[in-house]
Amino acid sequence: MIQKKICMLGSFAVGKTSLVAQFLTKGFSEKYHTTIGVKVDKKTVQVAGNSVDLILWDIQGEDSSQQLYLSYLRGISGYLLVIDGTRRSTLSTAINIQSTVNSLLGPRVPFVVLVNKLDLQAEWEVQESDLQELAQRSWYVAKTSAKTGEEVEQAFLRLATQVMQGSMNASSAASS
Repeated sequence: MIQKKICMLGSFAVGKTSLVAQFLTKGFSEKYHTTIGVKVDKKTVQVAGNSVDLILWDIQGEDSSQQLYLSYLRGISGYLLVIDGTRRSTLSTAINIQSTVNSLLGPRVPFVVLVNKLDLQAEWEVQESDLQELAQRSWYVAKTSAKTGEEVEQAFLRLATQVMQGSMNASSAASS
């Protein structure tokens, strides 16, 4: 069985825990639960004919007074960078987190940006021009709703595919 560690990164209250719950069980709770430290879950998915166990690390929210713990990032295969579409400040936090991960682990770790709370799009502070700027960085951006499930599974599977492609590219480079 192939296992891949995936981290959920982003500011506090962007919906990381709700996205994981939606991906795992198609469930959603209106109650807000702060993640303290890390919560680990697992889901098996099919990628290119392989069963892959995604070990999902839901890491506590990042804000200006907290640091991303390197120990949580050790051994990651990829990460989901979550932004709350209704709070523009979470966009700059996400950009800072990506920069930190990039400096700690290098640019080869695949990630997908999730702009969450699509069900509240009328209240979004994050603009389409902001998302275009992210796309210009060659970042894949998905608009998701942890509440309705819209684009959630597709985003997780896209990251799983990127992770597996990276693994296959690394092993073929090592064998040549």
